[in-house]
Amino acid sequence: MGEEPRSTYLLVDGENIDATLGTSILGRRPRPEERPRWERLLQFAQDRWQQPATGLFFLAANTELPMSFVQALLAIGYRPVPLSGGAGQKVVDIAIQRTLEELRHRDADVLLVSNDGDFVEQVGALLDGRRVGVVGFVEFRNHAFVELTDQGLETFDLEYDVSAFNARLPRVRVIPIDEFDPADFL
Repeated sequence: MGEEPRSTYLLVDGENIDATLGTSILGRRPRPEERPRWERLLQFAQDRWQQPATGLFFLAANTELPMSFVQALLAIGYRPVPLSGGAGQKVVDIAIQRTLEELRHRDADVLLVSNDGDFVEQVGALLDGRRVGVVGFVEFRNHAFVELTDQGLETFDLEYDVSAFNARLPRVRVIPIDEFDPADFL
């Protein structure tokens, strides 16, 4: 029997991305058409490192399971991870931290989709020769991730690198001069 091909684990902190999008970028709750196209993210993970990707989408489901969203995730190839816990427990963060720790024992690459600095320690521990990346909104990414780029961490922007949105978001960012288009401002 041949060896299994190397794979990428894509861990999605959907609550963090949704909160950043709503609170920091749009200033209101995102409408469905303004949310990321999660299937594009899974395709990006497969294309980026040219290998199969397993998408794990972590959800806080303390009171009820959002079945329509779970079914949509399943249909596009994700494995939903619905979680519950006690009051005040950040169940999604705890589960992602545990998953990142478990991945240290597996021969796989990792893409984390979050801006949250709660994962810096676990992401840093994975920088042992494997490919590791963080996907989010560059202007809201925890600065401690930037410090890990010297150790090999790759960083990607959900809008500009992944093209996960159908329309341009109203973001203010530093624009590299080679990307500047005055028509965007006129």
